Amino acid sequence: MNASTSSIKRKQWWRSYAIWFILPAFLLYCIFVMVPTFSSIYLSFTSWDGISDNIRYIGFENFKEIWNSPRVHNALTNTIIVAIALVILENVVALLLAILVDQVRWLKNLFRSIFYFPVLMSGIIMGFIWMIILNYNFGVVNQLLDLVGLSALKTDWLGNPDYALLSIILSTVWKASGYYMIIYLAGLQGIPQELLEAASIDGAGKWKQFWHVTFPLLAGATTVCVMLSMINSLKLFDQIAVMTNGGPGFATETLTYIIYKVAFGEGRQGFGTALAIVLFILIMIISLIQIRLLRKREVQM
Repeated sequence: MNASTSSIKRKQWWRSYAIWFILPAFLLYCIFVMVPTFSSIYLSFTSWDGISDNIRYIGFENFKEIWNSPRVHNALTNTIIVAIALVILENVVALLLAILVDQVRWLKNLFRSIFYFPVLMSGIIMGFIWMIILNYNFGVVNQLLDLVGLSALKTDWLGNPDYALLSIILSTVWKASGYYMIIYLAGLQGIPQELLEAASIDGAGKWKQFWHVTFPLLAGATTVCVMLSMINSLKLFDQIAVMTNGGPGFATETLTYIIYKVAFGEGRQGFGTALAIVLFILIMIISLIQIRLLRKREVQM
C-alpha cells in the first residue's frame, strides 16, 4: 500500500465519522427550525384556531384580509415609525456615548458599565420600570414637572394616544443604546491615532476630524449597528406587551404584537401565522436593501 492510497483511506475514514458528528446538530436544526418553518407556511393558508384538530384550508384568504385590514395597516404604520425612530435615535445616542466613554481618562470602565447596564435587563423588567416612571399619579416624570412648576405639562404618558408610542420608543432607546455603544467603542479604539493627529496638524478642528476621519472609518461598525437596530425594532414586543398592551385602543400595536394578539388572544392561529410570514418577508427585504446600501458606503469610504 503506497502513501497516496493510505492518505485516501484516512480521508474516507474521517468523512464517514464526520457525518456522525454533524448529524445531531442537523437533526436539531431540522426539528426546531425547518419543521416549524414549513408548518407555519402551511398553517398560514388555514383557518386553524390553534387548539382544535380541525385545520381547514382556505387558500389566500388570510393574506387578502391582511391586505384589506385597517388594523393591520395601522400596525404596519406603527412598526415603520418605531423602526425608523429607533434606528436613528439608538445609533445617534450610542455613538455619542461611545465618543464620551472613549474620551474619558478616568473610570472609563465604570462609565462603560453604567451605560451598558440597561442592556442586561429583560424587556419585561424594563417595561415595568418605565410603567412606574411614567405613571400619571406617582411617576417620576410627572413629579419632576410638579417640582419645576410645569404641572400643566403633566400627562398620562402611556394612556394618551399621542404620547404612548413615543414613550415606548424613548424607553427602548434607553435600554438598547448601551449595546450599540460597545460596538461603536470597539470601532473607535481601532482607529489609528496617527490619522487624527495628521488631521489636527493640517488644521482640522474636532468636528472636521470626526466627520472626515472618524465617522468614515466607523462604516463597518455603523453597518452592524444599523442592521441589528432595524431588525430588533421590527421585532419589538416585550415593552409594548407590558407598558401599553397595544393600547390605548390600537395606538401602539405593531406587527409583532398583533401577531401575538390574534394568534393567542383571539384564537386565530392561521391568520397570526400569515402575519408572521408577512413580517418575515418585510424584515428580509429591508435587511437586503440595508446590506446593499451600507456595504456600498463601506466600499466608497
